[in-house]
Amino acid sequence: MLYNLLYPLSSEFTVLNVFRYITFRSVWALLTALLLSILMGPRFIAWLQRIKCGQHIHEDVTCHMQKAGTPTMGGLLIAFCLTCSVLLWADLTNKYVWLTMLIFLGFGLVGFLDDYIKIRRRNNKGLSARAKFLGQVIVAAVAMYMVVSEPVYSTRLAFPFFKGLAPDLGWLYIPFAVTVMVGSSNGVNLTDGLDGLAIGPTIIAGMVFAVFIYVAGNVQMATYLQVPNVPGVGEVTVFCGALVGASLGFLWFNAYPAQVFMGDVGSLALGGALGFLAVLCKQELLLLVVGGLFVVETLSVILQVGYFKFTGGKRIFRMAPLHHHFELQGIPESKIIIRFWIMSALLGLMALSVLKLR
Repeated sequence: MLYNLLYPLSSEFTVLNVFRYITFRSVWALLTALLLSILMGPRFIAWLQRIKCGQHIHEDVTCHMQKAGTPTMGGLLIAFCLTCSVLLWADLTNKYVWLTMLIFLGFGLVGFLDDYIKIRRRNNKGLSARAKFLGQVIVAAVAMYMVVSEPVYSTRLAFPFFKGLAPDLGWLYIPFAVTVMVGSSNGVNLTDGLDGLAIGPTIIAGMVFAVFIYVAGNVQMATYLQVPNVPGVGEVTVFCGALVGASLGFLWFNAYPAQVFMGDVGSLALGGALGFLAVLCKQELLLLVVGGLFVVETLSVILQVGYFKFTGGKRIFRMAPLHHHFELQGIPESKIIIRFWIMSALLGLMALSVLKLR
């Protein structure tokens, strides 16, 4: 909004020319979302407590019973601060910004319904797995149809390390991209089991994709680094800044010991947004590295369930997702969180190094 209102006046007031720079607006989007989160957080948490939005702990996770009643649905705070920041600093005529917001808020709505049903029923059973999956697929498919309809957007699939390998998937690109977003969304959701565990890697992934989005939208940088150029997508860097800022602000209250949990309204929205960012900058396969922690957590659940069914009751891990396995080994929660953050940071740096390894 500020860009649309003030930049046209830069011919008369040269100081307003600063609004043309995506980097400037992205930094201020981060700061705006961060400050809003920190300032609003205490009152928001108190409001959740008044309306009795307490977390219900699954009976199998006995080590977390003391956390029962901690306010959940904190993802609403992330969504509000991110949305306000994006509306304030982004170019609102950019289609990619609105599509990114569609994914973020659409996946968030699915998560909100899931959280709401859990709170009403006072247990851990929200939306059915089928209903949740269908909601995610519908939101992702609508957004991807609109993206692929853009003449400047390529349906080629880029492979890291192989600049000459880029098969054109055509309309098959839509189900592929939907799978990326739904998988990313559920990966973050599964990781959100300890205080600050999911939001830390989300912040790192948001910063990494801010770089990739900016490069993909800049024709000179994309040409030099030999990555796919997507005209107009650079403006989504402002969204990345707002995502990082809102997530940092939420971490202020979600850090161990947590005062609030994000709930599915936060984890599904953030995961879906990360998947869509990977699609927009044509780094879909690199998401496996950037979000490597989410991939490992998801695989631990798949392996555990598959092995349990195949062997008639035997387990690979003491409990899945993987972070619960380490908990049951006696490792303190805070140590697990910090170590997972370190792993995520290393994976983020590895992903960034791909920019120079083509």
